[in-house]
Amino acid sequence: MVLVHYPDEEALALAAAEIFVEQFKLAINRSGRFTVLLSGGGTPKLTYEHLAREPFKNKIDWSMVNIFWGDERCVEKNDPLSNYLMASEAFLSHLPIPVQQIHPIICNKDPHVSAGRYEELLKEYFKPSPPSFDLVFLGLGLDGHVASLFPQTQTLEENKRWVIVVQKEREDFARITLTLPILNLAKVIVFLVSGAEKNEILHKVLSQEEPSAILPARQIKPVAGKLYWLVDVPVITDFSS
Repeated sequence: MVLVHYPDEEALALAAAEIFVEQFKLAINRSGRFTVLLSGGGTPKLTYEHLAREPFKNKIDWSMVNIFWGDERCVEKNDPLSNYLMASEAFLSHLPIPVQQIHPIICNKDPHVSAGRYEELLKEYFKPSPPSFDLVFLGLGLDGHVASLFPQTQTLEENKRWVIVVQKEREDFARITLTLPILNLAKVIVFLVSGAEKNEILHKVLSQEEPSAILPARQIKPVAGKLYWLVDVPVITDFSS
């Protein structure tokens, strides 16, 4: 695990964009394609915006980029809560990525059917092996959740299905999320954590003060890949190793 501090959100976002470019080059040399798993949230948005303009835009051959999502709320595509909408407005609509290489999680009337369809999409794309994304961006929730995997829920124990439905308390919509075993197969996972309000939860996650069931982000442990924490909040102890 590598923990890197930045002076502000802008510096953090630029660093994340640099990692995107670096991992693109490595992936193209390795397999001829680049698979990216996107996160929602405000911090990734700034990174996406940088990728859609110079100097990063022309460092990528976007025809070789394949976009997926780690989770999605089952709302309309034009709903402000949509992770797809945020990514589309921030950078996808500004880049020459072939439409067939953009794979949003599409929620229909039955979210369980939708989750099954996304799992089948992943199986078809990555066959014959389970997905090993070249790059995964993740955020950190104030309660320690990651993607739509929330504390002390059975979703954290799922080890067979790749994509599942989550119903969070007091929300009138379902969520669809990839599961921990699939996320942990990624070659590179990058947490983007910004804002003073994240200081307490970040310290708990990195210091292992709480059980993993309470802090799902602690269960992000790449099987054979690299894990980066890019942060602009103060952490008393240096947990990098």
